[in-house]
Amino acid sequence: MHGIIFSELQRYVDKKLGPGAWRKLLPEAGLGARTYLVTSSYPDAEAVALVTTASRLTNLPVAAILEDFGEFIVPSLLSIYKPLVKKDWKTLDLIEHTEGTIHKVVRLQNPGAAPPALIANRVSPREVVITYNSQRKMCGIAKGIAKGIAKHFHETITIAEASCMLRGDQACVIAVKLA
Repeated sequence: MHGIIFSELQRYVDKKLGPGAWRKLLPEAGLGARTYLVTSSYPDAEAVALVTTASRLTNLPVAAILEDFGEFIVPSLLSIYKPLVKKDWKTLDLIEHTEGTIHKVVRLQNPGAAPPALIANRVSPREVVITYNSQRKMCGIAKGIAKGIAKHFHETITIAEASCMLRGDQACVIAVKLA
């Protein structure tokens, strides 16, 4: 998993659980005093250990943490990838073009990074259907990112999940509609 995710996870944990919470979470997750660099890639198992430990410590479901985290990271991601986002894009446009712009650049710049494969179909001017496929099965992050993008653009969306890998489906199919 890309180091940016770990860096943002550290910011998220310290903001949500209080200053210094990250330093406490690492050993609880069996990761000692691990340091993560934004330019490197790390084993997915470490992200899973951090999120599941945070879930255990907060009594919040993993899915809720992932979704909240996804929404939380949007301002940072938009700052990093701003040059790739067209000025006239709004929520659905950005979601529709994430794979062909942002994920493409992430894969080129950091061959160890493996963002989820997204197939986004614009089914109407007010709806995009995303097929999310990743061995990580962290579709909650994708849903949270969609919410964060809508918040950034001051738009309201609804999210409906037709299928989910966490329920044993082949992929997650998520409909994002402007409300």
